[in-house]
Amino acid sequence: MSRPIFEVIALDADDARAAQAGGADRLELVTDMSADGLTPRREVFAAVRAAVEVPVRVMLRGRADFAAGGAQEVDALCAAAAALRTEGADEFVLGFLDADGGPDLRAVRMLADAVGPGARWTFHRAIDHCADRAALRAALRGLPGHDTYLTAGSARGVDTGLDVLVAEAAEGAPGDPQLMVGGGLRAEHLPRLLAAGIDAFHVGGAVRPDGWSGPVAAEAVRTWRELLDAPVAVG
Repeated sequence: MSRPIFEVIALDADDARAAQAGGADRLELVTDMSADGLTPRREVFAAVRAAVEVPVRVMLRGRADFAAGGAQEVDALCAAAAALRTEGADEFVLGFLDADGGPDLRAVRMLADAVGPGARWTFHRAIDHCADRAALRAALRGLPGHDTYLTAGSARGVDTGLDVLVAEAAEGAPGDPQLMVGGGLRAEHLPRLLAAGIDAFHVGGAVRPDGWSGPVAAEAVRTWRELLDAPVAVG
């Protein structure tokens, strides 16, 4: 298996520099973690992009739940996406559910169109809150730019979703979007996930010793990087 991808949530340029120094491969840039991550300002993306060399995936989300909102809210997200693309963003994070718990394909397609050709994007943890994971994945299959699912396997986190993640990894086919595990991920989960062939991982608070009120610590990122690069064998 190739070297696992390690993605770290960043709120600003200082977080981004610390994450890169510790060995992160990619950043997820958000604002307002009290709402589980919303779209950052264009100026913040510009500062982060200037501060680091690693790829930066920018969140496109305007509210704390997994609904896209009304037409005006979706239009605002599309405008934000276009502005970020003008600023140089070419990787994004998005994902919306309808009132029945299925994928809101209209909103997803509008955002995918707004980020434009060549952009790549992650469908985030809305998958963990949907009514039917398999149906959602089938509905999203083949959408341009979609290359990753960020998932814990369960709305309650990796502790609960571990068996689902392992099963989905075993069922995956070449060309499927990559499974990136995040949402309550802990170091003790890594051996089983790595043994299952999962090769992408995502953390946020786990690399902030003072919680979300404090910055990313390069040393904490480095500890995770070392665990991923030298996993404990599964007995």
